Amino acid sequence: MKILTININSIRAHIESFMAIIDSREYDVICVQELKCEDSQFPHNFFEMSGYNVRVYGQKTYNGVAIFSKFSIEDVIRGLPTFPTDVNARFMECVIDGHIRLINVYMPNGEHIDSPKYPYKVEWMEKFGEYIDQYRNSEEPVIITGDFNVAITDEDVWNPRAIEGSSITAIPTRKIMQEWLDKGWTDEWQRTNQQASTPNSRFTWYDYRGHDTVGHGHGMRLDYFLTNKTAGQMGKSCYVDIAPRMATKPTDHTGLVLELNRKD
Repeated sequence: MKILTININSIRAHIESFMAIIDSREYDVICVQELKCEDSQFPHNFFEMSGYNVRVYGQKTYNGVAIFSKFSIEDVIRGLPTFPTDVNARFMECVIDGHIRLINVYMPNGEHIDSPKYPYKVEWMEKFGEYIDQYRNSEEPVIITGDFNVAITDEDVWNPRAIEGSSITAIPTRKIMQEWLDKGWTDEWQRTNQQASTPNSRFTWYDYRGHDTVGHGHGMRLDYFLTNKTAGQMGKSCYVDIAPRMATKPTDHTGLVLELNRKD
């Protein structure tokens, strides 16, 4: 099974490059973040005609997540259960193919650490951590993916000084995410890429601003696959697919791919 995660930064604005992904038929499951459209505006029928089951949790102008699957999609949960007052479409959970629990997230950006939006980011991450704790020792394979808006180490930023004060590299948000790993969640890209990597094999986001940020390696690693022990035993490889970022009128994210061996 091959799973792609990608922040599309508006499904309508980048429909052509996204359709290239769909038409490739390469991916069994696609997790999308930052749809920026309501459910009623989402072209469900069009994608279902392409052979995918689709579940959407949309929101006007901002946020939004969706899951596409060639397999069945069951037990869908929209919205983070431990944060019922959150009005933003950032969380979707489901069971794929009857046996893989998949959580797709678009975590808050939070902007600068002095921004009034930053405390919301911290609160969201803390409540998310509370929720996923039930799954880390589960015999059921559980995969968490999406845009985390956290560069967990300085190696995950092309120049940490260039974004000093950003919530993406803030100590509290890094600490929260590191606690998830310390408790047993595995960063699949890190696990399968132990050797030194080039920026284009590591970074999953490149700014639109500036001259050839991709070519110069001026990016960050913001997108992840986390697995519990059961899902980790199925993990085959995890790698960056830079093609979506190089497309005509691209999103500002690359794709990130997780390949799984079938569970016996």
